[in-house]
Amino acid sequence: MLIFDTIRISARSFKNNRLRTFLTVMGISVGISSIFFLVSLGYGFQKVVLERIATSDSLLSIDVFPKPGDNGESNVILNKDIPEIEKVDGVSKIAPIITQKFKLHSGGFTTDAKVNIVNGDFFKLEGLAIQKGEFLSEKGKNEIVATSSVLDLLHISSDSFENNEITIDISTLTEKELDTTKNNKTVEKKYKIVGMINDKSKANVYITNSSVSDLGFDYFNRIKIRVTSEERINSVRNAISEKGYIVSAISDTVEQTRKIFNVIQIVLLSFGMLALVVSAIGMFNTMTISLLERTQEIAIMKSLGASARDIWSMFLTESVLIGFLGGTIGIGIGFAGTEFVNVLLNLVAKNFGGVSVDIFYIPLWFVVFIIIFSTVVGLVTGFYPAKRAAALDTLEALRYK
Repeated sequence: MLIFDTIRISARSFKNNRLRTFLTVMGISVGISSIFFLVSLGYGFQKVVLERIATSDSLLSIDVFPKPGDNGESNVILNKDIPEIEKVDGVSKIAPIITQKFKLHSGGFTTDAKVNIVNGDFFKLEGLAIQKGEFLSEKGKNEIVATSSVLDLLHISSDSFENNEITIDISTLTEKELDTTKNNKTVEKKYKIVGMINDKSKANVYITNSSVSDLGFDYFNRIKIRVTSEERINSVRNAISEKGYIVSAISDTVEQTRKIFNVIQIVLLSFGMLALVVSAIGMFNTMTISLLERTQEIAIMKSLGASARDIWSMFLTESVLIGFLGGTIGIGIGFAGTEFVNVLLNLVAKNFGGVSVDIFYIPLWFVVFIIIFSTVVGLVTGFYPAKRAAALDTLEALRYK
């Protein structure tokens, strides 16, 4: 029997039992759509979290901190220490950072915030994104970027901050010196707000090194380094650690996060598999009933010259088609479900002033895998009924009622 004839006979069988075929296909579809929905939720959460943690540049960056003092006091990295770090093989960019808590003033309001004095490479290496406005430029000496938290504290609108200024009381003393001195002299410097980072949890502002070059800062709290390639991260880390610094890499956090989400995805996939197992049992039942109903039909086909292999192929083709159709429709149902939930959640987020995010994500390879997997499930489920059908005795089958 030709493959085309096998498919045609299988399709005719579906026509003769439309309701049963429909319910069986939908049973498989529910199982597949459950897997699609739950796994895409796991991938989506992972994608959202990892995008918040790191960008492509920040994945190649490492942080260098000074070792704490003997009594746990904060130390600093001095200007004279920078060249030896720059000379380490594998370092492509370096962004020294001064971070201190200073007083900020604007429009009669005052607040304390962390002031980060950085260079132009810092934002990419840190993985920070500007929600509105622009990044700092090296030439813009009087520019400042603030988090939305700072704007709220200073009663500045996040929608129209461009014409506002922030005055900072800046001191060149280190954190340790600020704790011990009583004569802290500060210098007032005015900055124009050029950009906003969407962060309600941290009161941070960012200004350029060039804007405070006249104050004579001679230290840094940490250094952000970009490594030439991912393979060089460990060697650069070890080389800098040997010089007495504390080194950390965001890639460590990303790796731990991925491991956690791998476990979550396995758990979610297990729930989806339960639904698919129930669907497969229903499909097995359908194929078995189909065998019993078509016993005489099988006998007639055998008496007309159909071989056991032809009968086996016919039943197996039916189960494979059911699995394939169930997988394809299941992906459609799963995709529609993810889009509906996404739209619903984003509407709620918008009403409460939140940011729209896509919490579902599915790689293309997984879509292909699901279709192949559902087809294989159909193949495995239909194997036993097909084997029984092929093994039927023609005379016994003709007597069957």
